Amino acid sequence: MEVQILNQHNSVVNSFLAELRDVKVQKDSMRFRKNIERVGWFLGYEASKCLDFNTQSVNTPLAMAEEKTFSNALVVASVLRAGMPLHNGVLEVFDRAENAFISAYRHHPNQNDNFEIAIEYFAAPSIKGKTLLLADPMLATGQSLVAVYKAIKKQRT
Repeated sequence: MEVQILNQHNSVVNSFLAELRDVKVQKDSMRFRKNIERVGWFLGYEASKCLDFNTQSVNTPLAMAEEKTFSNALVVASVLRAGMPLHNGVLEVFDRAENAFISAYRHHPNQNDNFEIAIEYFAAPSIKGKTLLLADPMLATGQSLVAVYKAIKKQRT
C-alpha cells in the first residue's frame, strides 16, 4: 500500500480541499459533494500510477500504436454514505471497475463521546485476485477506514 498525500504538491486539488474544509462551503451540500467527487478523480489518477500495466496494440486511423494500459481487475469499495461522491469520482477514472459497498457508523453505546465503529453491511463481488480501492473521505478520525479495512480482510481472507 502506498500513501498519497495530495496537498503536499501544488495542484488544483488544493483548491478543492480548501473548499471542503471551509465552513461556509460545507453548508453548500451540492458544492461540497462535487468537490469530494473531484478529489476522487485525482485519487483515481494517483492510484493508477501504482497499478500493473501491459502494452496493448491499438489500431489508429493512421497506423498501429503501442499503448500501456493497466491490467488490474479493480473493485472500488465505498463506505456508505459519506464515501459515495468520492466513489463516483474514482469510478469516473476506472469506469470498468466493479463496485462494493460497506456500511460503517459511529455507535455510542454509553450515550457519551466514546464510540465504536459499527459495521452492518458489506456487499461485494469476489475480490480474490483483484485490486481493491477503498474510497472513504475520512472526514474525522479515520477510525471508520481502519474498521472497514479489518472487516473486509476478515470476510475475504
